[in-house]
Amino acid sequence: MAAHTLFAESALLPDGWADDVLFEIAADGSLAAVLPDAAAHPGAAHAHRLAGPALPGMPNLHSHAFQRAMAGLTEQVGQTGAAGEDSFWTWRQVMYGFVGQLSPDQVQAIAAQLYVEMLKAGYTAVGEFHYLHHDPEGRAYADFAELSERIITAAQVTGIGLTHLPVLYGYGGFGGQPAGAGQRRFLHDANGFLRLVNRLLQRHDGNPQIRIGIAPHSLRAVTPEMLRETIAGLDEFDDEAPIHIHIAEQVKEVDDCRAWSHQRPVEWLLNNQAVNGRWCLVHATHMTEGETARLARTGAVVGLCPTTEGNLGDGFFQAQEFLRHRGVFGIGSDSHISVSPVEELRWLEYGQRLLYRRRNILAANGNVSRSVGAGLYRAVLAGGAQSLGRPIGQLAPGHRADLVVIDAGKPALIGTAGDVLLDAIVFAGNENPVRDVMVGGKWVVTEGHHVAEDPVLRAYRATLAQLMA
Repeated sequence: MAAHTLFAESALLPDGWADDVLFEIAADGSLAAVLPDAAAHPGAAHAHRLAGPALPGMPNLHSHAFQRAMAGLTEQVGQTGAAGEDSFWTWRQVMYGFVGQLSPDQVQAIAAQLYVEMLKAGYTAVGEFHYLHHDPEGRAYADFAELSERIITAAQVTGIGLTHLPVLYGYGGFGGQPAGAGQRRFLHDANGFLRLVNRLLQRHDGNPQIRIGIAPHSLRAVTPEMLRETIAGLDEFDDEAPIHIHIAEQVKEVDDCRAWSHQRPVEWLLNNQAVNGRWCLVHATHMTEGETARLARTGAVVGLCPTTEGNLGDGFFQAQEFLRHRGVFGIGSDSHISVSPVEELRWLEYGQRLLYRRRNILAANGNVSRSVGAGLYRAVLAGGAQSLGRPIGQLAPGHRADLVVIDAGKPALIGTAGDVLLDAIVFAGNENPVRDVMVGGKWVVTEGHHVAEDPVLRAYRATLAQLMA
């Protein structure tokens, strides 16, 4: 029996746009029924009427929550390296210095503020690629899952759906090079890491808002033996758990991998692991045509983070080639230099336009859509949901009741409907179009305001004051 009902004059369903949609929501926060053309249905008269078109909530497949507090603080010439030589690698050293300061309370406060911002922007689920495990000296907390639990608490306080991905980090470079001092808060061996994952699985089993997976950080941070041992151990707990990994983000990473293995990173991974649909390869910026085609055929998701990739100077993903081979992809906000699915989608397409000097590039492939904005939105809903391993990304029975209500009265959206509405959301203007947000059957944002935004912001302000001091 439905716990409550909603009525939308227009909603994006798996088969396309539908009118007069009645949503029946079960007590567990899932969609019990989705009934289009239901204006005459007996339940429609008593249902809560949505104030605008309804979209599935957007999955954010790649987040480093703590980096939200340093966004915008590394944009001065020479700040992260010699003048004219700033790069991803010099930025990383600044990031290590920042992360070395954080207390558990601060980690939770930053994550909660970030998740409020995500929800207000229309992200309803997040994949948290979580580095921080130990205290600033690299020692385990009394509860060795302390910092993971702070992330989970932040998600529960704010209401966002969470796929928590503890990071496996053992080494400082390809071939088992020793880790540096800036990495000591991240480090585990395979046994210690699996103990952490098992504890999280036991504590949060059965919670439909939380999924536990793993994130081997990168091929430079794990050895082949460590990777094999950890995945084998994970499979004993949950052989469908998501596996995320950074891959081929920077040219130097590719060069270093070749020096170590005589193979490129994506090539090595495909040759040495059974990569399939439970995997998410984050960035995958630098691939050959052969790697691109092979990766697409595995069914794995590529996690694209265009605003962070632009901010760090990573390069352009070969999206056109990947889509030609029916590749699956989703978006993430990564370092949170921007917290906006609209901006990620816009720059995904604009990057390709700049690369090929043409327009409407990602609409040219039949597996997306003739409508660029609508096609991208649908594609990243599916890819994001797959990568997070939860029943999200579509308004359909059995899926979570995660939905976004659009304010169609925004100037850029007036007179638009259906796929043209989605095109306008992605490409027209910078005003946030999100009015209301529901996650797991609960309203978390109403009329643009998050239910907990004031106390969350106060804690975040206090945290920044401490860090800046």
